[in-house]
Amino acid sequence: MRLSRTEENTAEIEALTGLLSETGGARVGARGLLADLDRRMRRSRVPHPRLLGLAVDRALTWEARDRRDHRWYPQGISTSVRTGIDRDVLVTSWYSKHGEGSRLSFIDLATRRYRHVLLVEPTLDEGRPGLRPVKVHAGGVVWHGPYVHVAATGRGFLTCRVDDVLRVGADARVETYGHDHVLPVRFAYRAAAEEGVERLRFSFMTLDRSTDPPALVVGEYGNSKQTRRFARFPTDPETGLLAAEEDGVSRPALDAEEALARMQGAAVVDGTYYVTSSHGRATYGHVHVGHPSSGFRTQRWATPPGPEDLVYWPATDLLWSLSEHPRRRWVFGMRRSRLQRG
Repeated sequence: MRLSRTEENTAEIEALTGLLSETGGARVGARGLLADLDRRMRRSRVPHPRLLGLAVDRALTWEARDRRDHRWYPQGISTSVRTGIDRDVLVTSWYSKHGEGSRLSFIDLATRRYRHVLLVEPTLDEGRPGLRPVKVHAGGVVWHGPYVHVAATGRGFLTCRVDDVLRVGADARVETYGHDHVLPVRFAYRAAAEEGVERLRFSFMTLDRSTDPPALVVGEYGNSKQTRRFARFPTDPETGLLAAEEDGVSRPALDAEEALARMQGAAVVDGTYYVTSSHGRATYGHVHVGHPSSGFRTQRWATPPGPEDLVYWPATDLLWSLSEHPRRRWVFGMRRSRLQRG
């Protein structure tokens, strides 16, 4: 298994920036975006967050139009820890079931305000700039330094720079499906495998900060007949991107050949894996605690129905996750110590 990094879309991004600036758009970056969040989350109305799941400590939900939306489904989650952003921010990924692509949502936890940003591939066709939506499942997202990585299942993953966020002018001649901010893909890590080895599926991703430098840990969603591997890619301490060997290729170490079935997301803290699994839209989700080599202990009914990706916030000792089903969508934090005791 291996990943090869593509060339940067530098010319395409600059051309797209120029095109949007002609109609009142501009490059605003992460700080400009966070100063202009247009939607507001609310705290859960249930008497106690734990009624959403035995491990839930706090919970937020989206505006009604996003909570009920049957076109877009939330999937991945990451944090602004060590990104240079001076606020507590969560970023989540969504994919469209109607061919509109994938997007990110940036959530300021202090104000509970958020905004959607469409992921796009910048194009240059005979000198004419443009864009097209990025159509990936986006089952995992990792925000590390200036980069946001978005899982693309069998294709590997896509990488954007948060400072490339662009505001779209009102009269822009591009299709953004109602989004007034876009984030172009800067490059991709393309997955491949040797003959006789099944290509790794990037179903979800997390950053293990327990190692020095941190490692990108990738997991596979699968049933009992599919591979369910965990793979670990070291990062470069200077760039924060994947470390590459002399041939320019990044190769992982396998943490597991056969982990749990139906894994949706994972976080790794000091060698311990925390893994979510979903059991339909009417049944609470589970969190599994342990290690692929020694087994897991299951905390049943720990989350709302439909839990997805998972991320750890060291300063608060919270594990954050999110649920995907319409009308049952929460972004929720779980106290790690409660899962360790459960």
